[in-house]
Amino acid sequence: MTPTPVRPTRVGMIVPSWNTTMEAELPELLRRQQQSGSPRLSLHSARLRPMAGPDEQDAVMDAVDALSDAQVEALIHADVSGLMLRGRRRICDMHAQLSQQAAESGRHPSVITSAGALVSALKALNAGRITLIAPYLKAATQQVCKTLGEYGIEAVQSRSLEIVAPALVGRLDQAKLLAIASQLDYSGSQALVISACVQMPSLDVIDEAEQMLGLPVISAATATAFELLNCLDIEPAIHGAGCLLRPRSAARRQAVVL
Repeated sequence: MTPTPVRPTRVGMIVPSWNTTMEAELPELLRRQQQSGSPRLSLHSARLRPMAGPDEQDAVMDAVDALSDAQVEALIHADVSGLMLRGRRRICDMHAQLSQQAAESGRHPSVITSAGALVSALKALNAGRITLIAPYLKAATQQVCKTLGEYGIEAVQSRSLEIVAPALVGRLDQAKLLAIASQLDYSGSQALVISACVQMPSLDVIDEAEQMLGLPVISAATATAFELLNCLDIEPAIHGAGCLLRPRSAARRQAVVL
C-alpha cells in the first residue's frame, strides 16, 4: 500500500511590501532544516504596503485573516524596525494582537515576531552584551539598541550603514558586510547581530563571520528561524547558518571552539 503523503506544516509570514530578503533566506533555512530529516515546512506570505495609524493595524489584521485561510500552524510578523523603533511595549502588543486576530478566525497558530525573535535568540545565547550592524540611519539604530536595552541586552557597539532606500538594503553585497564586521572591536561583546533588519541579506557570510571573529553571529532571519522551530517543537538542525541553528551536539562542540 502506498503511504499517505504527510501534509507539510504551513507557516504564514507577513512582510513589508518592499522586502525581498526574508522570502529568500527563510525558505532556504527551512530547506536545510528539512535535509536533516525534519518535518516539511511550507512558507506562505502576505505583503503589506507602508501605512500609518489605524490603516496600518487594519492591514495587518487583514493579512492575518488571509493567512488563516491557508490554515497555517505558525504566523510570523517579519518586520524588525517597524516594532523595535516603537519599543518593547509595541512588540508585546503586536504579538497579542496577532494571536487574538488569528483566534477570532478560528485558528490558534504559534505567533512569532522577528523583533521578539531577535531578543529570544540573544537570550538563548546568553549574550547580554552585543555588537550590532544595521542598515538604518544612526538615530534609528540607536532606538533599536534602546529597545534591546529594555530586555536587558546592551549594545556595546553598533554600526549604522545609513541606507535609506529599502530596495538598496536588499541588494547589499554580503562580502562588504563581512568586511564591515571585520573592522569592529569585539572585546566587550558576547555576540554579533550582523543584520538587525529583515531586508539586509547576510546568510551567506554568517558561518564565515563566526569563524573569523570567534563569537556567535546571528541575523534577523536566523533568529526568526530559531524562534519558529522552537515554537513548533522542532530541534534546530541547520548547517551553514551559525551556531544558533546547528544541531545541538554540533553547537556544543562549536561553543568550545568559540
